[in-house]
Amino acid sequence: MALFELHSRPPIEDPVLITYFDGFIDAGAAASLAAQTILGEQRGDSLATFDSEALLDYRARRPVMHLVDGINTRLSWPAIELYLRHDREGRELLLLIGPEPDHLWPSFGRSVCDLAMEFDVRLLINLGAYPAATPHTRPPHLTATATSAELSHQLGFLRTTIDVPSGIHAVIEHECAAHGIAAIGVWAQVPHYASSMTYPAASIALLDGVRGLTGHDFDVSDLSQQAANVQMHLAELIARNEEHVQMVRQLEVQDDMMRQNRSSELPSGDEIAAEVEQFLREQDD
Repeated sequence: MALFELHSRPPIEDPVLITYFDGFIDAGAAASLAAQTILGEQRGDSLATFDSEALLDYRARRPVMHLVDGINTRLSWPAIELYLRHDREGRELLLLIGPEPDHLWPSFGRSVCDLAMEFDVRLLINLGAYPAATPHTRPPHLTATATSAELSHQLGFLRTTIDVPSGIHAVIEHECAAHGIAAIGVWAQVPHYASSMTYPAASIALLDGVRGLTGHDFDVSDLSQQAANVQMHLAELIARNEEHVQMVRQLEVQDDMMRQNRSSELPSGDEIAAEVEQFLREQDD
């Protein structure tokens, strides 16, 4: 079952494919901001478009109606599309971006792998972020889900053993493993108390992780300024409450110990799952 239409096949040598799908866990909108930084302001023509009518529920993801002087001029439909992009040094990569599908997950995962094989993709990277017991005063940690032990050990990513609700990224990684395509999910940890606000520091961490894996470098100057503003805002809010000040200090001690000795005790699987479930409940509310 073909779920995408290929519009163009430019010659690209062993590209990296980066994916981001909104609708699942993205604490602090970190993955969204990272993907938008890669995408840039001008989308241009896509290389491939997936079948939105088959994959999306338009009642949950409604099209945008553009009114001009009361006239319905056009509709903008949600879409999952593949783009050719360049990093700040002009190196090419592929970006697959759009809403997380509502239907046909196994078929979609196989179709993404078909698309990856069409372009001879050497590595697929999924981007995400989740709330964690970590302080805003320290650089965000990155964790990984991968199709091989070698990938999961790269760059010192944190690793854990846990059963949690899955997003479409897990389906894609599973299908990639079956098709012999290297795939890794790069996840940024966002302070749980800042997970419902924009947290650009985690976006920068994600792009740093991409650079460490692939060598692709992106301009994060805008994100850096946004991150500085968020840091100032959080510092002002926390300073008003002594209990919050003590909480951050305790998180700092825990984080510093973890960085000094990665064998230090990490939050348990139940604690991480509780943070994720609380975040999802807040998004539903």
